[in-house]
Amino acid sequence: MSYLIDNTEGAQYLLMGNEAIARGALEAGAKVVCGYPGTPSSDIIESLAKIAKDMNIYVEWSTNEKVAMEVAAAGSFAGLRSMCVMKQNGVNVASDFLLHLAGSGTRAGMVLVSCDDPGALSSANEGESRFFARLVEIPLLEPGDFQEAKDMIKWAFELSEEIRNLVMVRSVTRMSHASGNVKFGKLPPGDVHAVFKCDGFILDPMEGAVMSLPVRYKHALQQEKIKKAGEIFEDCPFNSYHGPEKPEVLIITSSACNLYSREAIGILGVEDRVGLLKLGTTWPLPPELLKRHLSRTDKILIVEEVLPFLEENVKILAAEMAPEIGIKTFHGKNDGTIPAVGELNPDLVVGALAQIVGIDYKPVPDEYAEKAEGVPTSRAPARELTFCPGCPHRASFWSIHNALQLDGRKGFVCGDIGCYGMATLPCGFSTLKTLHAMGSGGGIASGFGKLGRLGFDQPVLAVCGDSTFFHAEVPALINAVHHNSDFTLVVLDNSGTAMTGFQPHPGLKVSAMGEDVTSVDIAEICRALGARVEIRDPFDLGETQETLNELIEDKAGLKVLILRQICALSPEKKAGKKYDMTIDDEICLGENCGCNKVCTRIFRCPGLVWDKEKMVTRVDDVICSGCGVCADICPEGAIKRKEVA
Repeated sequence: MSYLIDNTEGAQYLLMGNEAIARGALEAGAKVVCGYPGTPSSDIIESLAKIAKDMNIYVEWSTNEKVAMEVAAAGSFAGLRSMCVMKQNGVNVASDFLLHLAGSGTRAGMVLVSCDDPGALSSANEGESRFFARLVEIPLLEPGDFQEAKDMIKWAFELSEEIRNLVMVRSVTRMSHASGNVKFGKLPPGDVHAVFKCDGFILDPMEGAVMSLPVRYKHALQQEKIKKAGEIFEDCPFNSYHGPEKPEVLIITSSACNLYSREAIGILGVEDRVGLLKLGTTWPLPPELLKRHLSRTDKILIVEEVLPFLEENVKILAAEMAPEIGIKTFHGKNDGTIPAVGELNPDLVVGALAQIVGIDYKPVPDEYAEKAEGVPTSRAPARELTFCPGCPHRASFWSIHNALQLDGRKGFVCGDIGCYGMATLPCGFSTLKTLHAMGSGGGIASGFGKLGRLGFDQPVLAVCGDSTFFHAEVPALINAVHHNSDFTLVVLDNSGTAMTGFQPHPGLKVSAMGEDVTSVDIAEICRALGARVEIRDPFDLGETQETLNELIEDKAGLKVLILRQICALSPEKKAGKKYDMTIDDEICLGENCGCNKVCTRIFRCPGLVWDKEKMVTRVDDVICSGCGVCADICPEGAIKRKEVA
């Protein structure tokens, strides 16, 4: 039995932040939970999917974040508490429906959990989701520790039902993926009955039609809801202050920065000089609470990630209150005291606070720094960012690169987010030339494919993964077919959402809950749209390259090549190898070969290692996945493969 469904009140577990959020949803009685895979948010759905049947809840990996929010909204409309989960980029995808949902309102409690990624540790950007709460006028909550990550979710559902609207809870990577002790509450009874009441008066919020029209009436009602949330926030249990009655400096912070700020105050030993106001309610800000604390000091340091969202909103309130609280000096991102990009950490906050309070602080003593300079930082060999051993994407981009080189017309590839985004780097032979949002590769290629009338004659390819295909690629393909755009889409089908943990997508026959479902065939979708479709194995380099060159020459509009090979790290493949790979030392010429170590210098599979003593390539049997592709790229035939019995 999963510890997440332990119904012992007061039981304490060490939980990752995302697990705490999942437990909070269970304690709140959430019955519908949907999302789209995206680090750092994925573990929330994963945790709930494993116990969905035991807890009689419905959990879904949706086609994309917009659909996830729509499915969760249906649960709310039918009287079930529901939650949708996504990373910061996903809120952009969901924003179309989000704007309407905030206007129509909800019925049973509904919570949007957005997990931001300051520093872009697992993202292509560190975009913020907090601004969406202000944009669409919904409440924003931010847990400041792991216990709050659980407790705040339950409170968010209660708030949602009090104002009859969506509530947003924002986490960050260091909250979602770090761990802390969490004390459990009770789980509610599991009996529910879903029903959508829609036969009442059209403006009845609980039994009428659910819509954001009429706008003037609904928008005014929406603003009443956000005003009510602000009033509730004045006494919110997740806003707290620690410090002297009249602090020399007041730190205002939220989320994981609360932990950094607490540590910074302790390291500097300024508990009697610095006050810490931790806000769990960051939109709308509770004005009376802020007034009380701002009036107690003249210096304020605002600590947050990433953009000055909290800082700017506090300053607006302070300007309005100036006749009562006086003029204040603010430190934060706008004056450069706190970095405006990337993650924060205790050292950065210590440095900022030390500067304000006039303490000469060195995070590392001089004698320690001198000793550290002479110590090797790592005994591990230096390795660049690369595809995994046996990754089918390496083979795919090898063929794509060579096909474009053979064509000779300076063709290029448009891409988007996924493992294959690394093809901008040498591990992908620097093949990818544009990298934007999911599905943007096809959309941009569709644009390039229409520039022939303006003198453009370079071959255009786009790549996307199989999960991305369902998420956002189909509209771009419809656009391309409709406008007769000339480009080739290469679908890198590795049978799962590999980058975030092999979550299922509509192309597979299993759901998040492990149930049998209907798979949707990528090839048939493309053929139905009118595209020419070919399917190849990327590990067959010769046939793949030949097909690519043929498609590039075909000027009949959209062409689709599906390169189908399961990910090397998938559970199915990790069980064994197809080939045992060896190097024939007598054939390998190393640096004397005309290829000049093409296997380790260009192909760059981590499973191939240059032996400096023997001056030949060798196979690292520990990490080699036995895909056999390297045997085809060695011009001397020194790499041998033997099929495993």
